[in-house]
Amino acid sequence: MAANNRRMSGKKGAQVGSGGKRRRALEGKGPTPPAEMRKGHQKQRAAQAKARRVTGRQAPRGRGGKSASEMVVGRNPVYEALRGGVPATTLYVQQFIDNDERVREALQLATERGDIHLMEAPRAELDRMTNGLNHQGLVLQVPPYEYAHAEDLAAAAYDRGEDPLIVALDGVTDPRNLGAVVRSVSAFAGHGVLVPERRAAGMTASAWKTSAGTAARTPVARATNLTRALEAYKKAGIAIVGLAADGDHEIGDLDALAGPVVIVVGSEGKGLSRLVGETCDFRVRIPMPGGAESLNAGVAAGVVLYEAARRRR
Repeated sequence: MAANNRRMSGKKGAQVGSGGKRRRALEGKGPTPPAEMRKGHQKQRAAQAKARRVTGRQAPRGRGGKSASEMVVGRNPVYEALRGGVPATTLYVQQFIDNDERVREALQLATERGDIHLMEAPRAELDRMTNGLNHQGLVLQVPPYEYAHAEDLAAAAYDRGEDPLIVALDGVTDPRNLGAVVRSVSAFAGHGVLVPERRAAGMTASAWKTSAGTAARTPVARATNLTRALEAYKKAGIAIVGLAADGDHEIGDLDALAGPVVIVVGSEGKGLSRLVGETCDFRVRIPMPGGAESLNAGVAAGVVLYEAARRRR
């Protein structure tokens, strides 16, 4: 019998000419994924940390300075942010995206702005950038917000020959409330908004959008310690007026609103914190004959700012 026709013995292993393709042979798992995609790998952890920073979940930086950059994700949020004038640097668009009406409108707004880069990226890259959020093929990068210093707000008012009119927020965590306050400060000729560095809303895309563009001309300052910042204002001769449901004065009876003043607004649920409340020169209430127990921060600030503006006229 010819040598090339003889059978192998009954031992385990591949037969001649089988190429190792037997039922129990090992199967390949494809190419080794990059380190950033390997679960538990140091580079994957670093990439995830970077993604968290990009999406704005990193704690804000110190007094003044810049916040972390932010990503707005999803077709409707991106469109609304662009329509609301939210500052942006780059619009990322998924390759081979289903080009519906909302996508076309977003692209048109970004193109008309003229200062936004348009970048095409594969879905996997957008997934990585947004840490797995449902981006629907559109991701808008919002640059870090440049906060002012607390003393800058008063200095700008005095430079214009005006008494400072500032709103400070104590424990307000909803960025839409912050945006509404910025809008009211702009409407009633105020000089800025002061927020704490921690446990408080910052100037996110949501706050920008709610401000209806007024954030571009109304500065927001950030204080490492709100109580110390208020005490510094007091030493500079500025009255500190805190809003409280049990305040000793009604806003219509407070002459201090006609001069240099910082209006402090607490959260709707908790009101002013103890230390901030003790720092205030006056605690005032808004009369509400309709029986409502409280107003949210944006509405309350608007009411008091109107009264301050009326007295200044």
